[in-house]
Amino acid sequence: MKRRTKIVVLGSALLLTAGVASAATASDSPRQREAAALTGTAKLYRSAGDDITFTFDAHLAAKDKADPMKATGTFEFSHYLNNSGARAEVKVDCLVTGGKVAVVSGIVTESDLPGAEGKRVGVTVHDLGRHDRLGYSWASTGRPGEGNEPPKCVSSAPYEKVEKGTGDFTVVPWQPEL
Repeated sequence: MKRRTKIVVLGSALLLTAGVASAATASDSPRQREAAALTGTAKLYRSAGDDITFTFDAHLAAKDKADPMKATGTFEFSHYLNNSGARAEVKVDCLVTGGKVAVVSGIVTESDLPGAEGKRVGVTVHDLGRHDRLGYSWASTGRPGEGNEPPKCVSSAPYEKVEKGTGDFTVVPWQPEL
């Protein structure tokens, strides 16, 4: 083989090897995970047949790891029984998680519950796989719009049971630098 051909073949092989190596390195580099999150939907169990649903899409970006009040996202809840009830959409203002437990709070942005818009509510979720549990601030502060507002990231213990087969909450644990 001529010297020039050998150089071209060797150079091509080196470039190909370098390209594969850099692609592998780029795909192997870990993506920085968010600092905390609460996602998912579930219905609460009530023996009277109430239709109560909670849906979460709350996140704390990695860059905001030191400040849970920089959380973003939304959550929604509704409660209906015998064609009567209400729903609300909430803009997240705080998210703190620890292990499989999350506390999220926010301001009601839209609701058909009189007086609820503009008020803060909080919810606690315990991610237990198929047996998730949930609690909410109005268990002790009064119905949103009628009672007292909790501070940011405050709610009640997760005492409510999720209806069998509906719990799919996922909690990403917060790991602040202490």
